[in-house]
Amino acid sequence: MSVEVDVLLQEAKESIEAAQNYRSELQQRLNGLNQARKQVRGSSGQAREALRRHFTELQSAASRLLLERLAVLLAEVDAIEADSVKPLDDCQSIIEHGVGQADELLREGEAALRCGLGEKEDQLGSFTKKAMHIQLDSLPEVPALVDVPCVSAQLDDSLLGLLRDRVSRLGLVSSHPPVQIEELQERPGSVLVRWCKVDEDFAAADYRLQQRRSGSGGAQYEDAFIGRDCEFLVLHLDPHTDYLFRVCARGEGRTEWSPWSIPQTGYTTLAPHEWCPGSEGYILSSRRNIALRSDSAHSRCPVLYSNAPTYFCGQTLTFKMSAAGQMDRRDSLGVCVDSRGGADSLQRDQAVCISTNGAVFVNGKEMTNQLPAVALGSSVTFDMEVVNLFPVSTNLSEGGGHFKLRVTIGSGSREVVFDWLVDQAVDCLFFGCSFVHSGWKVLVF
Repeated sequence: MSVEVDVLLQEAKESIEAAQNYRSELQQRLNGLNQARKQVRGSSGQAREALRRHFTELQSAASRLLLERLAVLLAEVDAIEADSVKPLDDCQSIIEHGVGQADELLREGEAALRCGLGEKEDQLGSFTKKAMHIQLDSLPEVPALVDVPCVSAQLDDSLLGLLRDRVSRLGLVSSHPPVQIEELQERPGSVLVRWCKVDEDFAAADYRLQQRRSGSGGAQYEDAFIGRDCEFLVLHLDPHTDYLFRVCARGEGRTEWSPWSIPQTGYTTLAPHEWCPGSEGYILSSRRNIALRSDSAHSRCPVLYSNAPTYFCGQTLTFKMSAAGQMDRRDSLGVCVDSRGGADSLQRDQAVCISTNGAVFVNGKEMTNQLPAVALGSSVTFDMEVVNLFPVSTNLSEGGGHFKLRVTIGSGSREVVFDWLVDQAVDCLFFGCSFVHSGWKVLVF
């Protein structure tokens, strides 16, 4: 009987645990539904507000433009009217003056006819002289109606049709943006953002990536990238800080941007790559990720190493040349196990590097394969993966062991791949550079 009770108790415990897990899973799905509903209602409210604001602003602007144009046209009418009426008014004044003179002459003539015989001769003589002075046969010219302006307004009714056609195609409401963020990868002091089209019918000409700190209420999104690529490395990010990323696209032949993608949160836990401060012959930027080979050291200066071994296998290390100096085969850009002092080049043991002339060196030995020469704007990348964590002997007579790393160095459109043997197992590496001549400027990320 006790055995059966124990079995029932065990089954009951298992059922209770399964019910708890089931309830937890259902609760998580409810939370997901609530977030989905919040996104639908929130985005719908934002869309309504954006539509109302845009059309209100458009209506106000259109009304203002129409009123301004109406004022210009009315001013033109007023100017034509004023210029045309003035000579008519002047002519009318002349005619009215003549009418007044004629009335006065008529009254004097009638008075002369009515006067007595003694005065009639004098009155008639005075009247005749005055009539001759007035020149009764001289009349002012009045312009014909065809010679004076007849003001009219010509209005193009096609504007309403064009406006109706454009308004009918103004704006677009979509339930899903045509592009979404696909992946966020943490990198030292940065995040690699990848995105993709989710609407295959949308022909994208450019993409626009924005980012901002998460949780900062007043912070605005800032442009991080505009271009045709579908990925971008966002630099200068503080470790252990959440950032929001969003992306949109612009269609072929269009000027407006598509709706934004759903913001995604990304962060990096990796400290940014930095050059070691205080190194002779180099000037560093404030973030210590850019180094300029100065002319302060006239003799050959030592290698500039990273501030710490911050490069880990599995990552991509990139050197970006933002300025170029005179090339020398002893120059080097690369990765090393240690930051030994006194060395003036990475063309040494326990290091792999590329010279500015494109030559590749492994543990101080030059390879037969060569990459394009490094110049202004060049990017040199290093990728490494562990091939064997355990010592492998390359020569049984040596009695020693090595640890193998597979290295890929890329420059331009070419790359070389080889196995690098190091004396000890390492999980992080230094990087460094050396230039014989000044003028070289390199960004590391």
